[in-house]
Amino acid sequence: MQNVLLTSRKRSAVPIHLVGEKDLPKLLKTMPVDAKRWVTTQKFKAKAGTHVMVPDQSGGISQVLFGLGAAENGAEPFGPAKLVYALPEGDYAVANPPVRADLLALGWLLESYRFTRYKKPARKPAHLVCPAGVDRKAVLRAASAAELTRDLVNTPANDMGPDALEAACRKLARAHKATIKLTKGHALLKQNFPMIHAVGRASDQAPRLVDMHWGRKNDPKVTLVGKGVCFDTGGLNLKPGNSMALMKKDMGGAANVLGLAQMIMEAGLKVRLRVLIPAVENSVSAGAFRPSDILPSRKGISVEIGNTDAEGRLVLADALALGDEEKPELMIDMATLTGAARVALGPDLPPFYTDDDELAADISTAGMSENDPIWRMPFWQPYDKWLSSKVADVNHISSGGFAGSVTAALFLKRFVENAKSYAHFDIFAWAPAAAPGRPHGGEAQATRALFHVLERRYGG
Repeated sequence: MQNVLLTSRKRSAVPIHLVGEKDLPKLLKTMPVDAKRWVTTQKFKAKAGTHVMVPDQSGGISQVLFGLGAAENGAEPFGPAKLVYALPEGDYAVANPPVRADLLALGWLLESYRFTRYKKPARKPAHLVCPAGVDRKAVLRAASAAELTRDLVNTPANDMGPDALEAACRKLARAHKATIKLTKGHALLKQNFPMIHAVGRASDQAPRLVDMHWGRKNDPKVTLVGKGVCFDTGGLNLKPGNSMALMKKDMGGAANVLGLAQMIMEAGLKVRLRVLIPAVENSVSAGAFRPSDILPSRKGISVEIGNTDAEGRLVLADALALGDEEKPELMIDMATLTGAARVALGPDLPPFYTDDDELAADISTAGMSENDPIWRMPFWQPYDKWLSSKVADVNHISSGGFAGSVTAALFLKRFVENAKSYAHFDIFAWAPAAAPGRPHGGEAQATRALFHVLERRYGG
């Protein structure tokens, strides 16, 4: 990715002019007659997302015009990223960068991403000269974290099971001199992580909890918890085939947490970072946990299993209980948890839950400013009764079909008592349709917004 964002302007770099509909006539007046005639002939009207390449005398490209539409001030910040593969390979520079030129550069990098583990790309992306005044290092940091997250999510479960997810955690830890404690297999029962063990015991790859630590002991404690279900068959409540097709992405919470952790460590934020990844595969075998089972939990809450296809909240609950014991200043979990969140807000707008109004305001503001959309939802306490059980302290799914994302959040909240602030993110971690800066496939969601909040609070 570094080679895509050039450090300095080259003489050969082709200028890109960002132009709105109302400013196009003014720009055309400044252009040579032949160039103006070409733009007019191509019927370029500066509609949002359109572009025209203006030839030079030798048959090359003298300049590119990219349309911002009628409301150029409110244009999509990643919009010009459409040019990354629409333009011929070569070097380009934006002649009139927008106020948030950093987002333009980031979008360009994010669009240049292709998953290449199994198939080589057809071509290389066009290169962009880093706009003046943009912190190239910060842009590369965000893009690199997204690349890590996307690669992990896009890798299928035959190459991204619990073993491989643990290896990814260890690789990240080595790169930043973090430490890892691993609890695996039957040791989960001995160390009191019974729900992580129950969910993952049917797989031929043992369930485990990865516990990563980084930072100075006396800095504020920030704990990140990521759902690491490397594949979800649904367990004995087996998913239908069309619902199982994307379940390689069910470790998207873990992938996003690792991307966020990478940004935190690369930036050297003044935090005592802890990353907890319960890595399991929800498989079907004679050892699989069952509907109506009653599981103990690390926190001592007995949990009735309503449906084995709601396994993510179980592994998260044990990990959250562990993190909560340390009384962190801030604890955040990220999980591809419910289809209900997608029904409510769609794939591009993940909901988050927190009782901390100041934190919520900071996250929402950051989501808008960093072009990383998120939406606050409530821990609506009246719905907690829907999790009641006649035979256990709680049922892990609600008794009806309503508010599935809210009741899942309420279930998790039971396992957090001591953290000063807590936020739960119900993400999709997938882009079902390509958009500028967001290629089809695994996606980083909410991590840039969260990093922005953490950087403001605990800057390096």
